[in-house]
Amino acid sequence: MTIGSMENVEVFTSEGKGRGLKATKEFWAADVIFAERAYSAVVFDSLINFVCHTCFKRQEKLHRCGQCKFAHYCDRTCQKDAWLNHKNECAAIKRYGKVPNENIRLAARIMWRVEREGTGLTEGCLVSVDDLQNHVEHFGEEEQKELRVDVDTFLQYWPPQSQQFSMQYISHIFGVINCNGFTLSDQRGLQAVGVGIFPNLGLVNHDCWPNCTVIFNNGKIELRALGKISEGEELTVSYIDFLHLSEERRRQLKKQYYFDCSCEHCQKGLKDDLFLAAKEDPKPSQDVVKEMIQFSKDTLEKIDKARSEGLYHEVVKLCRECLEKQEPVFADTNLYVLRLLSIASEVLSYLQAYEEASHYARRMVDGYMKLYHHNNAQLGMAVMRAGLTNWHAGHIEVGHGMICKAYAILLVTHGPSHPITKDLEAMRMQTEMELRMFRQNEFMYHKMREAALNNQPMQVMAEPSNEPATALFHKKQ
Repeated sequence: MTIGSMENVEVFTSEGKGRGLKATKEFWAADVIFAERAYSAVVFDSLINFVCHTCFKRQEKLHRCGQCKFAHYCDRTCQKDAWLNHKNECAAIKRYGKVPNENIRLAARIMWRVEREGTGLTEGCLVSVDDLQNHVEHFGEEEQKELRVDVDTFLQYWPPQSQQFSMQYISHIFGVINCNGFTLSDQRGLQAVGVGIFPNLGLVNHDCWPNCTVIFNNGKIELRALGKISEGEELTVSYIDFLHLSEERRRQLKKQYYFDCSCEHCQKGLKDDLFLAAKEDPKPSQDVVKEMIQFSKDTLEKIDKARSEGLYHEVVKLCRECLEKQEPVFADTNLYVLRLLSIASEVLSYLQAYEEASHYARRMVDGYMKLYHHNNAQLGMAVMRAGLTNWHAGHIEVGHGMICKAYAILLVTHGPSHPITKDLEAMRMQTEMELRMFRQNEFMYHKMREAALNNQPMQVMAEPSNEPATALFHKKQ
């Protein structure tokens, strides 16, 4: 296991992609290539009162800054660590009389840091904030309008006694945030809580089937190898979730990051056949497939609506009906089937209908395993949830097998010190012990299990969220 540093990488010009980073030595799965603290970072507007503004951990009881009443911290230590970055913000919020949105807060924090340290390279940075891409010239009309509003608000918020930057520079910083803002998650890795700028990470180019993954852990991001990487090989991460048709991924990347993806998976349309797969025997007609796609799209819209209104039983009903109709038409790797299996198993688990949820979860995992890279973080999280669902349903062997599988993936993608990997290790030990008992004495096992479940169920099942898998970088939708 190598612990990364900036010596492990070098900047180079990547063909057709501009700058990129390449490995200066060989890496293996789970190696940390480098770790990086945020240049600047802020908590999302909606979570200002629930997440520590220094370490981004979700806490029940937070202390707030006595001056501005806006910033919240775990404790004195976090508050002290924040002061250098909060000092100007604190005064600015008091002067401005309200709290501006997260983009404006982040832009201001970046510029106060530039004012303090100058625009050159900060220690451990391969690139300065000035040199990050902003793509402002690619902005559409809507984005131009939003940018103008943000710049206007920024100018009202920015204190007259601070260094005054040109309009062009301010626009540059907003552009940088727009295409380099990285989503920060809470300590459990289950919820997006903020956005930060990580200049070195901004140099890593996209590939839909990348050789690295990024995880936020304990106040810094880690770039981790997913498999063997040779010396001199370009390092890549995926900016979006892989489970979309190649043309849909390219559309997303063009819209959000302003480039045309030319990775091998997009050029050759790899896995597209599986994403669209229909049953083989008997083979449905083209018209039947077309109709079923339309029916699935309509159902997913109804599901979104029901979910947003908290009508979970309605969601389940819609999933059941649609999955039944899809059965003779679509194969199990079809994206429409997987989307429904995922929603059904998540919502049924939340409703504690574990038996039904467990069957959907199993089918979902079987499909995912044929599609995702074997060390994909989203695959790991999905297998973990499916394992828990099966454990709750009393399918100890299947549950334990999935939890072991998920643990192996998360050791690579999250590393052994990440809180979620530690949770998973505890679950793995628990299910292993139960499995041994189960095999020795089934009757005693069921008595003990009942007592254990009444006492405290394993908790990782959050209320189903309406958000899709978080993109790597934070985007205004």
